Amino acid sequence: MRYLPQTDDELRAMLGAIGVPSVDALFATIPPEGRLGRALDIAPGEDEVTLMGRLEALAARNDGATMLSFQGAGCYHHHTPPVADQLLLRGEFLTAYTPYQPEVAQGTLQSVFEFQTIVSEVLGLPVANASMYDGASALAEGALMARRLTGRGAVVASRALHPEYREVVRTYLAGIPGARYEEVPFDGAGVTDLAALEGALGSDTAAVLVGYPNFFGRVEDVARCAALAHARGAHLVTATWETNALSVLEPPGALGADVATGEAQPLGIPPQFGGPGCGIIACGAGREVLQQLPGRLVGETVDAAGRRGYVLTLSTREQHIRRERATSNICTNQGLMALLVTICMALRGRSGWQTLGRLCLSRAEYLKKALGAAGLPVLFEGATFNEFAVKLPVPAREAISRCAASGLLPGVDLGRWYPELSHGLLVAVTERHGRADLDRLVAALQALR
Repeated sequence: MRYLPQTDDELRAMLGAIGVPSVDALFATIPPEGRLGRALDIAPGEDEVTLMGRLEALAARNDGATMLSFQGAGCYHHHTPPVADQLLLRGEFLTAYTPYQPEVAQGTLQSVFEFQTIVSEVLGLPVANASMYDGASALAEGALMARRLTGRGAVVASRALHPEYREVVRTYLAGIPGARYEEVPFDGAGVTDLAALEGALGSDTAAVLVGYPNFFGRVEDVARCAALAHARGAHLVTATWETNALSVLEPPGALGADVATGEAQPLGIPPQFGGPGCGIIACGAGREVLQQLPGRLVGETVDAAGRRGYVLTLSTREQHIRRERATSNICTNQGLMALLVTICMALRGRSGWQTLGRLCLSRAEYLKKALGAAGLPVLFEGATFNEFAVKLPVPAREAISRCAASGLLPGVDLGRWYPELSHGLLVAVTERHGRADLDRLVAALQALR
């Protein structure tokens, strides 16, 4: 938000317009005992040059900010075009926080409408909402949608699903009477054990939850998972946290997913030490399904003069007239982050996005082969996008510590969530990694022997 200072003359003019003698008089209704009565105990203000120097010195203390990083696991460092930051400041978007009055919020409403269109195309399903808090809560909301639509209580999740996403789903379900959560294992190839999944499905199963790609970067057989779920009357809910994978993979909706969820952070939002994110969710267009979609949905219409405009078509939040009949406690959407994603995706275009995906894929494959040639094989054989697990000669936790000492973050320790994979390192590659960066990682991991 821009800082707009006022001169003394402007302050006097504003106070005169409202008939108040001073700024202090605006606080006259606060009783004396509720006032501080002294100046705040803070340092005096600094000039801009001094302040910027102080902030730069503080930033330089963050060692990780200058490290070469291959960390992913749900948060990825892709390039964000500098022009996007400037477009975020455009006056067309600086409208009401919540677009209750469409006549004064067309900028916000149109940007959300465009965002929904992009999400619908990315996930391959006809209806998407105005965004969710993050990918994990979007998945949990997708599971709750399936429970409402089927009238069943059980949710079955793959253990190859993101561990933090699984924890959020468990937390959501813990407070719901009759809800049951179950996990099925992954097989030797690092994908959901389909035989175990089929055995876990029953007449009370509402949803099957799988990652696409999953936490190990492996591409799941979504079509087969959907067939197994549908054979038992359950819904398939997918989660995609590296959404750029869908630039080269079939969208989950085309493979049979009933509800597709994900994290839009990789589509344009810088990592910023882990957040913020922007959850996405899409579903079918049937009236029954649409009414169970959480959050809110912006639609296109025309005004009395026949001119195109945008409005809130659906608001299932409890703050609105639905109250206790609300389908979700999602209280808002990630408006600014959704706008940033919309701008970045529009700048790239369809062909630019596909080029980005192919670039990430090719560089990850180069690294995979280079590591194999250095005696560091992948942990799981099979198709991946830009993230994969590599088997190290030492525990991954030790490898990360040793590499960090030389300014390199080689990946994420799988042993943190999977004790049996303590030597497994999850490595993510993006378009920001050049060949020299990839070769540096190979050399660093090879030196661990």
